[in-house]
Amino acid sequence: MVEFSKYYIDFLKSFFENVKDWFLTLWSLFTKFFYYYPKSYITDVINKCVNNPNFKWSDWIAFVIVLIINVAFFVLLMVLIYQFLRRYIKFRKREVEKDELVEQIAILNNKTAELIEEKNKILALRINQIGGSDITLRPEDVHSPNESLVSVKAPTRLNRTNKDKQMVAQSRFVKLTQIDQYYQEHHEFTVIPQTDLLDLPGLIDRFIKYSASQLHLYYTKEIIARYFSGMATSKVLILEGISGTGKTSLPYAMGKFFQKETSIVSVQPSWRDRAELLGYLNEFTKKFNETDFLASVYAAAYSDKPNFIVLDEMNLARIEYYFAEFLSVMEMPDINEWKIELVSGSDPTDPKLLINGKLLIRQNIWFIGTANKDDSTFTITDKVYDRATPIVINNKAELIDCEYTDNVSLTFDYLDDLFKKAQAEIKISTKGMENFMKLDEFIQENFKISFGNRIMKQINLFVPVYVACGFSETDGLDYMLANKILRKFESLNLTFLLNELDQLAALIKRLFGQNSFKVSIAYIEQLKKMI
Repeated sequence: MVEFSKYYIDFLKSFFENVKDWFLTLWSLFTKFFYYYPKSYITDVINKCVNNPNFKWSDWIAFVIVLIINVAFFVLLMVLIYQFLRRYIKFRKREVEKDELVEQIAILNNKTAELIEEKNKILALRINQIGGSDITLRPEDVHSPNESLVSVKAPTRLNRTNKDKQMVAQSRFVKLTQIDQYYQEHHEFTVIPQTDLLDLPGLIDRFIKYSASQLHLYYTKEIIARYFSGMATSKVLILEGISGTGKTSLPYAMGKFFQKETSIVSVQPSWRDRAELLGYLNEFTKKFNETDFLASVYAAAYSDKPNFIVLDEMNLARIEYYFAEFLSVMEMPDINEWKIELVSGSDPTDPKLLINGKLLIRQNIWFIGTANKDDSTFTITDKVYDRATPIVINNKAELIDCEYTDNVSLTFDYLDDLFKKAQAEIKISTKGMENFMKLDEFIQENFKISFGNRIMKQINLFVPVYVACGFSETDGLDYMLANKILRKFESLNLTFLLNELDQLAALIKRLFGQNSFKVSIAYIEQLKKMI
């Protein structure tokens, strides 16, 4: 035992001496390679070249050339080694990710198979409940797990179709129930390709080229920037201007651009209340007479894309009569309270998205009204204008010769994130807001018209997005002043306010510059011509 202890102690001493010697050897190699060898090279250069009287200029030229070649060789060698290691690491990482994906796919396939089996059982149970014969689904009736679909025998499909028809017949809302049944099998799920991940200026340029090359509709960058900024400001947009300038075709083209057909509803002069827009419950038949407008609002809940509903020539009837409820509901700060009551109470056969007789207005809907100003139309009141964003289109854009451009595949969430990002990152400058408030004080004192909290909120939403679209802060403030404030002057007796209009124009030029606020200055000149 004692001899073994001596042996083991000697062994440990020897072992640790060898480990120590190994580290010292590594250190010696490291210091030699990075310190002593380079030092000796430099010493040789000094002794044999610099201090050598026989070392001529031709020798120095050769020395420099050879030095450059050697350094270039070693640098190239290091770059090649670095690239090789980088590619190897990337390759290994990709292989690991592939293995993980294969494992996840296998897990999903197993879960899919379980779900298919459970669905088969539910289908068989439903068939038995409605009086069908027992159904045994054979393996050939089931697709592969990757397809995640069940191929049901003809009697099963027929029975389910009959049940769907029975549900529609029993429901008070035939169109809305049919929409529910359609989207049970046709889910809308938008995948955004890398080429469509555009910013706001990119979207504007893409839309202009798309509408020109495929729809032969031409718009300026300014109009489209105002349209997008209006979308970020309000859920109601009013497209105004002379006839034939493309007011109705703009939201139509937007629907094509976002791959979601625009719903166009023609307003009739006989419309007096919301029943003309939404429909009404027939007390005799106990059925709700649904309109295409209601169906479009309801179907938008199943969509993940921007949805546009056009009220064509919306001022043929009084907007406050048929659209007042929508204007009031969309003023609520909580978007979960944007609900329109269609019927009182609920029924088991009512559509899925109709909760207690109320329909929620989704955030992916924009109501676009087109309006002409002539003797056949009603004046749009301040109540409507204050809650909407007006887009004035008085001029046709020039023809554009551009290459064929595709539309985009984007979701509402992506577009909404672009708006919110611009509003969060871009703020109206302190000087710009101070000068704008001076205009407010002057207008309030001389014209008895105030901006109000609602309009100021809209300005703070509109201008940042307009700037993000490629325009200046001054341009955004100018457009909002002309179309949200100066527009109200039309109801005043301007005959006695000519001097005040000139003073307002002078104040605008003094605060923002002689060549700024061109839209507002032109609007003031137009008002003066009306006197």
